[in-house]
Amino acid sequence: MSIDDLSARWPVGLALLATAVGVMVVFLVVPESGEARAVLAHGTLFVSSVVAAVVVGRHGRSADGWQSERALAAGLGLTAAGTGGLLIWDVLGDPRAHASTWDLGFLVFLVAVILPAAAEYTDHFRSEDRREISVDVALVTLSLTFLAYLLLRPPGADAVTSMSTLVFATIAATMFTTYAALALWVPTPAHVLQFVVFGAFSSATASLGSRWVRGDFGGTEAAILLPFALGMLALAAIVTFLPRRVHAGPVAAPTRWGRPLLTSLSVASACAALGLVADLHRERGMSSRQATAVIVVLAIGIALRILLNQIRSTHVNQQALLALEEKEAALADTDTALDRVRDTNETLRQSEEHLRLVFEAAVDGIVEMDERDTVVRANEAFCGMIGLTRETVEGQPWTTLAAALADADGSFASLPQTGQGTVQRQGQPLHLESRLSQIPSSPTRRLLMVRDVTAGRVADQTIRSLFQFLQDRDEDRTRIMRRTNAAIESERNRIARDLHDGPVQGVSAASLSLEAALLMIRAGETDRGLEIMSKIRRELTEEADALRRLMSGLRPPVLEERGLIPALRETLTRFGHDHDVTTEFSGVLHHPLSQDLETLAYRVVQEALSNAGKHARASRTSVHVEADGSQLRIEVVDDGVGFDSQRAREYLRMGRVGLASMRERVELASGTFSVHATLGKGTRVTATLPIDLAPAREFVQA
Repeated sequence: MSIDDLSARWPVGLALLATAVGVMVVFLVVPESGEARAVLAHGTLFVSSVVAAVVVGRHGRSADGWQSERALAAGLGLTAAGTGGLLIWDVLGDPRAHASTWDLGFLVFLVAVILPAAAEYTDHFRSEDRREISVDVALVTLSLTFLAYLLLRPPGADAVTSMSTLVFATIAATMFTTYAALALWVPTPAHVLQFVVFGAFSSATASLGSRWVRGDFGGTEAAILLPFALGMLALAAIVTFLPRRVHAGPVAAPTRWGRPLLTSLSVASACAALGLVADLHRERGMSSRQATAVIVVLAIGIALRILLNQIRSTHVNQQALLALEEKEAALADTDTALDRVRDTNETLRQSEEHLRLVFEAAVDGIVEMDERDTVVRANEAFCGMIGLTRETVEGQPWTTLAAALADADGSFASLPQTGQGTVQRQGQPLHLESRLSQIPSSPTRRLLMVRDVTAGRVADQTIRSLFQFLQDRDEDRTRIMRRTNAAIESERNRIARDLHDGPVQGVSAASLSLEAALLMIRAGETDRGLEIMSKIRRELTEEADALRRLMSGLRPPVLEERGLIPALRETLTRFGHDHDVTTEFSGVLHHPLSQDLETLAYRVVQEALSNAGKHARASRTSVHVEADGSQLRIEVVDDGVGFDSQRAREYLRMGRVGLASMRERVELASGTFSVHATLGKGTRVTATLPIDLAPAREFVQA
């Protein structure tokens, strides 16, 4: 109990102490003889019971009161009522110190004892034990009652005296037995002190009964009245100052020796009572009928106790059998559960092994990290990506791991956060992508999935380059088509002008001249007509030569008449003569070519020589032609100034479409075209064209 609790309760303690001192003063100061002593003695009992009832009642309503305090307060209230009745009887002066039927009123004090005892039993005894304990207590009480009756009853007592003796014996035995069983079963300090107090009440009651039935009680005996007065105040003090028992609930497990000792005492006391009644009933003046009745009652009590014991044993045996059956069933269930656990463990083991194999066999890198980004576990794929062993990787913080990689750039250190990183492997960049996910575990874990996306990056870059190349080629094709269309239209206009200004005009003039010659011949001027006819013949011959020259520009006659090799040889010779360049030609065809292929090859060489004549400023130019069974290879080489091949698109934009035109023509024929140029070292133009075999000629071009 704390100091604050003691300080709050000390006024109650002082009141109880003052009352006790007053009671003792009354019994010490007031003389034993006289009616005043009797009135004061019973008055002290009344005051003590009232004070105790008030203290216990008030404390029972507090938060730390006992659960049985209300019943104890009610019992003390009944005691106060009983002592008040005795006090009134004393004041009226009616004699009472002898046995009478009014002695049944003392049973009020029996009720005052049973009420708090029943509350204590309900509070501390389990419901399944309460019946047997009650039977044991009743049997002990009955035995002690008959023993007290045998000892207190005066020899030769009449029925009224015997009744009065039985009342006092019952009260004394009940006071002793009920609280003795409680202290024996639950020996707490409060219960032991209660047993001491009620033991004193029992002894005082026995003394009172012995004097009362003999008519020797004067109402002033301190040895009898003082224990009652001080005992009630002691009960109030015990309730006030001992630790509370509120909401403590029934005691689940009594002392190990409480049950057997109480049962043994009940049977032993009953047997002792039987023996004493059988042996002393004649000496104590009891009739055989009374002794037989007592023996029968005790025997019934013993038989009832044995019956209850048998019932309990049977019940316990049934419970034991049921428990054994339940245990067997539980063991069977346990075996089944163990089998399931084994199966589950095996399944978990196989699952764990499978997960481990998946973890190790995964192509992507798998890294498990803790909340501080320390690598807990990594698979071989990840270790192979970064070129470190697993022993080196595991247990290292990610930042330390990134610092240990000499070929990793700054992006690798932030790979878990950004999802992008690069590592150099064998001089080549290794591009990594990652995905980070949380593992719902304790402690927290994170799973980093790392994938090598180098091939994808390269493919993406290649696709971008090809797309850009195709886009550029499409732009080039568009420009070439525009310029080609313009060139075709210009060529058509030129041919139309040449035909109009040349052959058409000559034929028209020849027609007019023929008309004039015809008129002259008809007029008889034959000589002049013949002269004009000769002139017309010369003019038509000139116009025929002009037409041949025009047709030679469209398709060289030598190409039509003799084939590709002679045409190229003649074109190269004419190019050398016109540009003062040393030329060299080599080439042999073993199979005939289609006219379209010959024309395409001729135009490629013609355009290459045209570009060389315009831009190369070369001193030597060579043309080489060769063919196998499937393709025709044409190569034009000069030793001129060359050019930067990276500027081909710039030249195209500037209107120099020769190379682009050649490439377009060759690729439209499903061939390949390449230009190798170096500044100051000349240019090499190479075209490869697929051959569609034509009907064989009778000769080999060389």
